[in-house]
Parts: sequence; C-alpha cells; structure tokens
Amino acid sequence: MDSDDADGVPLILPMNFVDQSLLKKYELKANDAILAEDKHMPLYEDVLSRKHHLIAGGAAQNTARGAQYILPPKSVLYIGCVGRDEYADLLRSACDKAGLRVEYRVDESQPTGKCGVLINGSDRSLCTHLAAANEYKLEHLKSAEIWPLVQKAKVYYVGGFHLTVCPPAIMTLAEESAAHPDKIFIMNLSAPFIPQFFKKPLDETSPYWDYLIGNETEAMAWAEAEGGELKGKGIKEIAAYMAGLPKKVEARKRIVVITQGTDPTVVAVQGEKEVKEFPVHAIEKEKLFDTNGAGDAFAGGFVAGVVEGKSLEESIDMGKWLAKLSIQELGPQFPFPKQTYSKA
Repeated sequence: MDSDDADGVPLILPMNFVDQSLLKKYELKANDAILAEDKHMPLYEDVLSRKHHLIAGGAAQNTARGAQYILPPKSVLYIGCVGRDEYADLLRSACDKAGLRVEYRVDESQPTGKCGVLINGSDRSLCTHLAAANEYKLEHLKSAEIWPLVQKAKVYYVGGFHLTVCPPAIMTLAEESAAHPDKIFIMNLSAPFIPQFFKKPLDETSPYWDYLIGNETEAMAWAEAEGGELKGKGIKEIAAYMAGLPKKVEARKRIVVITQGTDPTVVAVQGEKEVKEFPVHAIEKEKLFDTNGAGDAFAGGFVAGVVEGKSLEESIDMGKWLAKLSIQELGPQFPFPKQTYSKA
C-alpha cells in the first residue's frame, strides 16, 4: 500500500458553544480563522474555564486522521511540533486510536499549540495560538530518523498553515516530489489569510502543486492577492487560472479542487477547458451537528482516494462521503466503529 506523509501544525482544540458576547469580547468574526494576537491570549483560559470539549486538531492533522480512517492502519505519517505536556499526550493518544503514525518534534520551551473553536449556531470562529507548533525545524524533517520515512512516502500533503511556520520544510517536500515521477505533492490553502499575508512562500510552492485544495473564500482571497486579470472573476475562472499556472513536473496535470460548502465542488484540470462541478452529499437537517473540520475531512477522503489510485471522480466522492460523516460529529472527528466507504 502506498503511503501518505502529511506536514502541518498540530493543535489541541478547546471547543465551546458560545453566544455573540464572547465573540465580541475578543473581537472575533463568525466563520473566520485567524492567528491569535496578544489581545486573544486570555481566550483559551476563558474557554477552558467553561464547559468545553478538548479535541485533537490542526487542519493537516485532521486531514491525516481522515485519510487514515479510510486507509489501512499506519498508512499515513504526520509530522509537526508539540510541547512536552499533557496536551501533546492527548494528541498522541487520539492519533494512535485513529491508526495514524505521528513523529512530532518536541519543543522544550513552548506549550502545545491551541486553537480556540467558538461555535455559535451553525457558525464557528477559530483563533489559533501556534506556540510549539510554530517551532518546527527543517533539521527534524531531514534527521536520520525521519527523512527515510519521508522518502518512502508516495504522496505529500501540506496544510497552508505550515507556511507560517517552516517554508523550507515545505519546499524540501515539494522538491522531493518533483525529483520522483511517482510522488505527488498536494497543497491546501487552509485559510484566507494565507494567500493574503503569506503570498510569497505560497507562490514559491505553486510550481510543485499536483493538487491544490481550498474553499471558495480562500480561492477568492488568493485571486484578490494575485490581482490582474482575476479581478471580478468567479470561482470557476479562478480555479482554471490556478490550474494553468506554470508547473515543475509537466507530465502530471495539475488539478485544482475548490469546495463551496453546500454548493457544488468546482474542479479544474490543467489544459482542459471544461471546469467541472460535483454536487455535495445531501444530509438530513436533523443529522447535521457541527461543520467545523468539514473541509479537512473532505481533504482526508480525497487524499485517501489519491493514495489508492482512484479516479478523480471517485476521490472527490470519497472526500464528500467523509465530510458527511464528520459533520454529524462534534468537531473534526469520525464515527467509531469505523464505517466503510461505498460509492454514492
């Protein structure tokens, strides 16, 4: 079985159902994802002092757990940085339960990162304090213990959040994939602020994208940052433009996948005029519980399909199937005992 190597930002997620007053207190917007500033630091103790849920998170780690949910045990390796504390132990335990292998760099000076998840009705606001997650080093990736594992992987998946942490590690994975025709590099935009404020390191990865995943808000933010002929364009046109960017390994056509919540997923393939749409899996309203992490779950199912060599259509269907399972759980989680994918 081919394996997948995911690189990202491991976080513990204190989650709480809140009213607008808490969002207002910390100047947070509904359906937004930001990095914490000094004014947000009391938020975590505030959430932890209330009735809350602690869930293993970090977008790429969610995706890694999602892919592992479908793939045979220990098919997926996840790499990131944590502190030496109880929250890191919780992350390891959750990943072990999922059958996911993790190889964390442990930072002795910073605590494990946190992402406060504030849920208000069907909206959620994410506020991330990276802490140890911000201390990942290229030396860990290239170490004698880790690099041989990386070389064995056939698919590399990188969350855009890691562009705020260690771009050299991302570029090392990108170059490794480009050097081997059988290795695939997948990038996720992750949040609107990535193309807005980390455009340069994101642009440096673009020639290596075999697959690019994002949602409509992230794609629009990317287009706005790109400017030029993309001004005022729609999602289909933006996806097609992304797919047509210069590519390092021309033998593999780039595929851009843009999700749009309950609207159809847009897919553009390099060199193909038609931009396709794929409807989401319908779900009864009473079964919908929490959409937090739905995009990560979609990416996990999609990546599992890529690892298994499935068609583009089936890989997208696998992503939608896993996202549907996830939104019936609290946070970025999946039901146990495991369910088995079947094509819709």
